[in-house]
Amino acid sequence: MSTNSTLLETLPEDSWTGDFAPDTVSRATAALEGGQVLYFPHLAFRLEEAEQPLLSESVGDGKSKNISFDPARGILRGAAEDVAVSRALHGVLDRFAKQARALVSGALPGYKDHLEWGLTSYRPARVEGRVTSWRKDDTRLHVDAFPSRPTRGRRILRVFANLGESGRVWHLGEAFEAVAGRFAPAARLPLPGSAWILETLRIVKGRRSAFDHVMIQIHDRMKADQGYQEQAIREQAEFPPGSAWIVFTDQVSHAALSGQFALEQTFFVPITALAKQETAPLRVLEKTLGRGLV
Repeated sequence: MSTNSTLLETLPEDSWTGDFAPDTVSRATAALEGGQVLYFPHLAFRLEEAEQPLLSESVGDGKSKNISFDPARGILRGAAEDVAVSRALHGVLDRFAKQARALVSGALPGYKDHLEWGLTSYRPARVEGRVTSWRKDDTRLHVDAFPSRPTRGRRILRVFANLGESGRVWHLGEAFEAVAGRFAPAARLPLPGSAWILETLRIVKGRRSAFDHVMIQIHDRMKADQGYQEQAIREQAEFPPGSAWIVFTDQVSHAALSGQFALEQTFFVPITALAKQETAPLRVLEKTLGRGLV
């Protein structure tokens, strides 16, 4: 499997830990904040021999599309009701969370002291052929927004890695500025008091800002617009077995077309940690709509 997308910034590192050379750090930061994907073709996350049985769809509970782990609290959800499986998954996801944080800290040291833990996820099921609603269909181009977890302008930074012999194929779409220009003007701003109600009723975890409200609508409108899905500019990116990649999924329009046994680590990054705040979706949307959103 090979990849030829112009939206990938390829880095040769093969270790999850260690400092990167200053010129590599500068190049990685500029590429990531500019809407590219940092691609590590030689960076494998390896399972121990005793962990190989986790390469099976049966390790999930059959209801959730992924198995999630909260590294801040050590809580595992979505796994099969098997003590040995749960223990093994806990170990693997905890190890991946720590290695992903070390990788981001080395490649993007400007973010190191500002990273906020999100969830660690393992997706043992195949992407292709999964039956779901259009809103949850990740084979459709979209930018990430979390309905139940407001970011209030923080960036959504994700680290991905393939397990076993499975690779992953994505589509990467147009720049966020183009997405915002197409979908943001039609987005409705929240009704007065609605954010307080959602938080009070615990429908969302925290106070949703106008930014979150607009981003959720952009996510949904992108996925629901069949004409856009068929005609939008895109490039195909292939991530072979033994590779890893880092991307701001709130900025990069993406769709997962195929793959299995993928690990994901989510971090939240305040825009004050960015080298160029103007590239953040918050700033782009504020410029597009001509008003503050947080």
